[in-house]
Amino acid sequence: MRFADKLRARWDEADTLLCVGLDPDPAKFPEAFAASEPDDTADALFAFCRDIVDATAAYACAFKPQIAYFSAHNGGEAALQRLIAHINGAHPDVPVILDAKRGDIGSTASQYAIEAFDRYGADAVTLNPYMGRDSAEPFLQRNDRGCIFLCHTSNPGARDFQELQVDGVPLYQRIARTIAADWNTDGNCALVVGATYPGELKVIRGIVGDMPLLIPGVGAQGGDVEAVVRNGAAADGAGLMINSSRGILYASPGAGYAEAAADAARSLRDAINRFR
Repeated sequence: MRFADKLRARWDEADTLLCVGLDPDPAKFPEAFAASEPDDTADALFAFCRDIVDATAAYACAFKPQIAYFSAHNGGEAALQRLIAHINGAHPDVPVILDAKRGDIGSTASQYAIEAFDRYGADAVTLNPYMGRDSAEPFLQRNDRGCIFLCHTSNPGARDFQELQVDGVPLYQRIARTIAADWNTDGNCALVVGATYPGELKVIRGIVGDMPLLIPGVGAQGGDVEAVVRNGAAADGAGLMINSSRGILYASPGAGYAEAAADAARSLRDAINRFR
């Protein structure tokens, strides 16, 4: 099934706009993993994230593993492969977004597309549009998979370049308009827009229509759920993948960490839905 169709099915059938981010930091793992030896890190990465996935799948419109949190550790890339294979096998209805922010010349981008979609088996990948259409083409051609481009990110430095004026228009608006009008011919594009910039989110929604938006920055970064939904939801009340990572992953340091993660995911799902 195409990424766009899987995502739409989760919005409609599971009634959720919550994206569960998987950013596993062994230093923050529950006490049950404290005795793990360094050589066991890869197994701990997989086991912890598997437990979170299984506990929260009912409340997730997507899972978003961040590749750096895996590849920073010996054996971590294999753990990421195992994790995505587990999601695809145990929870095939929930799409997987590989958060890798790739962007390079076409020949290199072709290899990154193989990495994301064939090696890891992700349904979508985050991408940097800075190098232009030819750098995105190898991903866009895989039109059953999602291409989620950075547009206006959640970090404080987002204003450094993304709001620079280009012929009187902020760069992030040109990115949004170009991707919506020119790159999204197969309907497999989406944009990353930070929850911490609700005004810009509203502008982007007005530019791109019902294109899906991936929204980081809720929770630890201070983004407001109500502002995100009010400014970012599509006309049908969907159109969003509102990401939470730390608030779900580390909801409890104790033996009940998976149950606490499920409670946190359910609570945030319900909070989002109250404003739809």
